[in-house]
Amino acid sequence: MISEADVVVIGAGPAGLSAATAAAGAGARVAVVDDQPGPGGQVYRSIETVDRTRPADLDFLGRDYSSGIGVVQDFRATGCGYLPRTSVWHVGETGAGRRRAIYCSRDGGTFRILARHVVIATGALERPVPVPGWTLPGVMSAGAVQGALKSSGVYPAGRLVIAGSGPLPLLLAAQLLAARVPIAAFVDTAPVGVLMRALVHLPRAAAAGDYLLRGLALARTIRKSGIPFYRGAAGLRVAGSDRVSALEFRAGGQDHVIPADVVALHEGLVPNSQLTRLVGMRHFWDRRQRCWRPELGPWGESSEQGIHVAGDGSGIFGARAAGYDGRSVGLDLAMRLGLIAESERDLDANDARMRRMLDVGVRPLLESCFPPPDWIGSVADEITVCRCEEVSAGAIRTAVADGCAGPNQVKAFLRCGMGPCQGRLCASTVAEVISAAGGRSLAEVGTYRIRPPIRPVTLAELAELGPA
Repeated sequence: MISEADVVVIGAGPAGLSAATAAAGAGARVAVVDDQPGPGGQVYRSIETVDRTRPADLDFLGRDYSSGIGVVQDFRATGCGYLPRTSVWHVGETGAGRRRAIYCSRDGGTFRILARHVVIATGALERPVPVPGWTLPGVMSAGAVQGALKSSGVYPAGRLVIAGSGPLPLLLAAQLLAARVPIAAFVDTAPVGVLMRALVHLPRAAAAGDYLLRGLALARTIRKSGIPFYRGAAGLRVAGSDRVSALEFRAGGQDHVIPADVVALHEGLVPNSQLTRLVGMRHFWDRRQRCWRPELGPWGESSEQGIHVAGDGSGIFGARAAGYDGRSVGLDLAMRLGLIAESERDLDANDARMRRMLDVGVRPLLESCFPPPDWIGSVADEITVCRCEEVSAGAIRTAVADGCAGPNQVKAFLRCGMGPCQGRLCASTVAEVISAAGGRSLAEVGTYRIRPPIRPVTLAELAELGPA
């Protein structure tokens, strides 16, 4: 088992793999820790297995997914220490040369790795979509449907309705159509008229022209497929008693009921900030992305000594930008370790930084076309917000009326955010409900304080660690 490293990278997605490859290529001792069984993260999930055992699936999963083969091969060639199926539940400080201790669980055992530098590359989470009926069996996130398609080549049986907003539902629909999987309907919840308002960002987005072309191609694929397509949908409601039976919504001035066996929901992504908040780094409220993001320097360095952040955990900018981001971070760490000169870092990172700058130019356009939903704070009282502890929106509003000013007080009153997910799946919704109920901005409301362990750990595992 790995006990020490110059750099520990947490997360094996595009950013984490690229950071590890760059740092190891310069001679750093690198360990990559990830909870999935193989490298690739969510974007390139199971890419090695698909390439080896199901190569025909690469055709419908698409060119962007297939590009992960090269990313993983480059990483494997470095010989980095790699720990799959490993959960990180704490990142702490040590008194030994300002090193960090990364606490991990694997195969029922717990261990720590000491590192001079840490890269947090934990990616993004799908924003919860707390509509009526969202806890019924048969309701999935669009990312979960896509994840099953990648990892196992399986897809939902029966009538599938995709509902939501953002590039991911469009990509999922195109992949399913290419795999000849039937789709009952596509329900687009982006507000009517956003496209015209987004055109002001078109000149800057044109620098990342291939993104625009791919987006248009996805929309054209869906339009030509003939599947029912509804624009400007609102008031989504999943109907059913013991499982999904239909999706109800209003669009085009009419009420619609679409029979369904599976409903895939999606309303954008937010950074997975569990670890960045756990270590205490400074964050800021991003109004456009409607999420908290860590404050970072030009090379991904955080306010916490020895900790960098790379990829969508620092803000939602896409898989390709995450890879460029990771390479820059890896080279910066190689420089800090004395393995390369500052001039060499700047020269080697120049191409990645330039490409990233061009790619992120498309984000204002995308954020205008697919704005984060502003209705979540107004969900009905009976809607379950914290699924782990079964806390409703109405209970949160009552707590606010009783004097709870923020998520941490509500947590103390109601236990929301104290379940197995430790608030990953409810933090944003809880804050939205508090903000709407108390008449304060989301930036003022704040979010949960995070304490270790951020993943469930048994007492036996803790005892196994011994003295620090």
